[in-house]
Amino acid sequence: MSLITPDFDTSVIVRAADAEVVGRAPTTIRLLADSSATGGALSTQRVTLTDGADGARPHHHANSAELFYLLDGTAQLLSGEQVVTAERGDLVIVPPGVAHAFAAAPGENADILIVITPGVERFEYFRHLERIAYGKVPPESLLEVQELYDTYFRGSPAWDAARR
Repeated sequence: MSLITPDFDTSVIVRAADAEVVGRAPTTIRLLADSSATGGALSTQRVTLTDGADGARPHHHANSAELFYLLDGTAQLLSGEQVVTAERGDLVIVPPGVAHAFAAAPGENADILIVITPGVERFEYFRHLERIAYGKVPPESLLEVQELYDTYFRGSPAWDAARR
């Protein structure tokens, strides 16, 4: 039984050519469907990482689970205090409240489909990350929007050790 009753009545179809792309190599994010398009059911994006690039540093979501499906390549994923190496076709689902992070494995590329459920409006979060990458806003500005995007940053010795 689902606790979320999505409130949308037409199929969501996103053509690859129409997906907004933020960032640039080594980290590219394709914004696929935000929570508002799916009636709150989910939000999803595709993250492409090249040559061992970092995806997201350790954080948790208080109210949402996050699914990572490896479309191609090899990634490292933090789930709690466990660092998992995932390869093409592998699936990792992190429950709400559990620390997680992801990156391409050292020297590898990774193409990851990410789904957050229930959905949170996330597209503006990724645009914010792009503004940080281009030096338009300081990195600490993320601390001001943690609650808005249900993304709370935290430390992880296990992740730090794995990424050295």
